Amino acid sequence: MTTLITGGTVVSAEGSALQDVLIDGDTIVAVLAPGSNALSEVRRSAGIVIDASRKYVIPGGIDAHTHMEMPFGGTFASDTFETGTRAAAWGGTTTIVDFVVQAHGQRVQDQLAAWHDKASGNCAVDYAFHQIIGDVNADSLKAMDELIDEGITSFKLFMAYPGVFLSSDGQILQAMQKAAGNGSLIMMHAENGSAIDVLVQQALERGDTAPYFHGTTRPWQTEQEATHRAVMLADIAGAPLYIVHVSAKQALARIAEARNAGQNVFGETCPQYLYLSLEENLGAPGFEGAKWVCSTPLRSRAEGHQDELWRYLRTGDVTTVSTDHCPFCMKDQKELGIGNFAKIPNGIGSVEHRMDLLYQGVVDGRISLQKWVDVACAAPARMFGLYGKKGVIAAGADADIVIYDPNGHTSIGLGKTHHMNMDYSAWEGYEIDGHVDTVLSRGKVIVDAGQYLGAKSDGRFVRRGLSQNLI
Repeated sequence: MTTLITGGTVVSAEGSALQDVLIDGDTIVAVLAPGSNALSEVRRSAGIVIDASRKYVIPGGIDAHTHMEMPFGGTFASDTFETGTRAAAWGGTTTIVDFVVQAHGQRVQDQLAAWHDKASGNCAVDYAFHQIIGDVNADSLKAMDELIDEGITSFKLFMAYPGVFLSSDGQILQAMQKAAGNGSLIMMHAENGSAIDVLVQQALERGDTAPYFHGTTRPWQTEQEATHRAVMLADIAGAPLYIVHVSAKQALARIAEARNAGQNVFGETCPQYLYLSLEENLGAPGFEGAKWVCSTPLRSRAEGHQDELWRYLRTGDVTTVSTDHCPFCMKDQKELGIGNFAKIPNGIGSVEHRMDLLYQGVVDGRISLQKWVDVACAAPARMFGLYGKKGVIAAGADADIVIYDPNGHTSIGLGKTHHMNMDYSAWEGYEIDGHVDTVLSRGKVIVDAGQYLGAKSDGRFVRRGLSQNLI
């Protein structure tokens, strides 16, 4: 079956133009200029014609940082691969890259098999994996070589969570040296976990137990210091480095400095750090602030972190915007931290709303239309070895396509646009001047005109190549 998307403006990271897109099966086979001789014949023979007039036609979004069903603090992220990827589809994301978790005492290969079992046959959109290395040892270092053949080419380390995930500087250097040798990418959770643990204990001893203190006990200095340390270790090893969920402007300044010096360092941020704040969200009355507990934490609006992150998006020092989607319900999950903020499961649900929230940045003049497509689609594809098949509308690419209506409107919140498995919305009341109208995954229409038409088995595991985004 052939499908023709006609009349729309195709937007890429480089520009936009009125073009028609021809799909054969699950692959884009041609991008045609309106009025071309070839188009008349195509129109006559197309099995399905989708009118995208006055709308944008963009590559399907790639959320390169999700945690479906992740174990954390005695519970699990509330979205399964089934519910989380369905919500992603509703929001115009057609590929996720989730994290396989290896903690101390676990075998990398066993954990990878467990994640394959969770995801296989349960994903509405395509999926890939990063590997968390929470126990750097001879076996896990060897596994870093072996997993590349499995299509897993990025490895996440932690400078936080002592006793669970934290790696010493020596272990980090070893993993970076391995990555420098095999071409893989090191991803880093950059916070000084040992210092944070001291600040947390001191706060609890003072009786400062509310969610607000989750933010104040993880000050920007702990993020900047760890970011600097990671950058220097990567420089010693000669390894590329990708810092996840950057929230502090000072940490991003250090990333920008390294990039200006020619080092292969990349920064990721998330919608929560662009929009939400310590004062307004974590500081909400009573226990309400627990809804927005995540790590790294929300930063102070008074200190200007949000505006600076938008600026670093424009300069290119923020390479991608992912979600760190790790949702928990208030009831029975976030409530584990009543009376002790340190026991609140860390995470915010955003996989459904990332494309819309970033588009609002276009409407507000914070980023360009092309930058929207770059940080949400093209750059994560390049960064994580997917580009060519994903992140672009071109002949030979997978037909992962979103038709986005700039004249539409999206109201976010429970009972509105909310398909994640949560009992609240971290984005309750947000209004977006745009709307995801139609979503195609590998040529199949899975969302259209307010209806979900997909199935939980539509998504396939994608083997990734090495990063295509290095300086």
